[in-house]
Amino acid sequence: MAEKAGGVPRKVDDTGAAGARERGERGMDIQVRMHRAPKTLITGNGAIARIGDEAKKLGATKVLIITDPGVACTGSVAQVEGPLQAAGLTTGLFDKAVPEPPMGSVDEIVKFAEKGKFDCVVGFGGGSAIDVSKMVAVLAGSGRKVEDFVGVDQVPKKGLPIIAVPTTAGTGSEVTNIAIFANEKLNVKQGVVSGYLLPNIALVDPVLTWSCPPGVTAASGMDALIHAIEAYISVNSTMHTDPLAYESIKLISKSIRTATYDGTNAWARHNMSMGSLLAGIAFGNAGVGAVHALSYPIGGIFHVPHGVANTLLLPWVMEYNMLACLPWFKEIGMAMGEDMEGLSDRQAADKTICAMRQLAADLNVPQYLSDVDIPESAIPDLVKGALTQGRLWNNNPRKFTEEDMAQLYRNMAVRPGSKPVKAKKAAAKTK
Repeated sequence: MAEKAGGVPRKVDDTGAAGARERGERGMDIQVRMHRAPKTLITGNGAIARIGDEAKKLGATKVLIITDPGVACTGSVAQVEGPLQAAGLTTGLFDKAVPEPPMGSVDEIVKFAEKGKFDCVVGFGGGSAIDVSKMVAVLAGSGRKVEDFVGVDQVPKKGLPIIAVPTTAGTGSEVTNIAIFANEKLNVKQGVVSGYLLPNIALVDPVLTWSCPPGVTAASGMDALIHAIEAYISVNSTMHTDPLAYESIKLISKSIRTATYDGTNAWARHNMSMGSLLAGIAFGNAGVGAVHALSYPIGGIFHVPHGVANTLLLPWVMEYNMLACLPWFKEIGMAMGEDMEGLSDRQAADKTICAMRQLAADLNVPQYLSDVDIPESAIPDLVKGALTQGRLWNNNPRKFTEEDMAQLYRNMAVRPGSKPVKAKKAAAKTK
């Protein structure tokens, strides 16, 4: 038996190579596992037309739609309001949800929900709008705040019914029991994790993503790809999550360039939406690791969008993790469409990382701290923030020391040929 880091056995073939998993097999996993996903998944072009009937099945009479200004200005909210109202339901709209939401920003929306006496919440937009909707659903009428529920299984009971409708293919928040917020006091992002946050219904209509601009498509798509990769190599991956993560990597890798540069391509948008959904279920159960742990302080301190921050870290973390999971990196490269014929696991893993760097370059997503105006002098603060992410470090296949974290940040500090960022420039950016 070949052991995955963390003591989880993986079956090998008769030659001793970790090839069995490539055929969809897996060694015996005797640990007790729990697999969570929304009770109802509705997918496909035009699926949004079903939302009114589905809300009525949940007993809704007055539905609060939560979105952000960017989505609201596209006029797409009408695609949600129309079917709800046609089903005889009253609707309300809060369209000022904040991207990368601070914890305190949720309070206003909770008051809005309580005052309107809404009995169902629709999260419509990217991951931030959906995460906010999850928390509003459990906070309404409770007298509590987001920070009261940070951590795992701190939410005491289910709140209002939730329907999650993504307009990006990225976070997978529509199928996870996780909501992420910026802690303004600590300058880091923190998660609320609870089965009570799972949406009752995830409604994924790829057509809703067609208006997503290229930069957001690229960053959010890379976020979804990273979810799949980290779930695939997580020490908590299972026979339930591996096929979902692997298929997600295939779908996203072959579609993300087209979706970014030909936004109304139905084939690419459908693949991206389904890939994001599968990645969401995979990482919602297997967890994510060092990429997210190291990216959260980048977002918390410097307000770099989540997908961009994750993409910054991905190749550097893959280089570090590689020796702990060489066969799995080979499989990831195969899922990306790379030819691994005749290559050793080490050569194949190197090729996978090169392919990942090329993908980020093709999508024009930053790959160095200097690309997003973060100076080397900020590294101690980044390490300090990363150290708070214990829940994520526990999933990573290779252990990090504090010095390992600092060295990784130093490795990616300055793009070759560019000038180091001055600290005062970065400080101005965070105001």
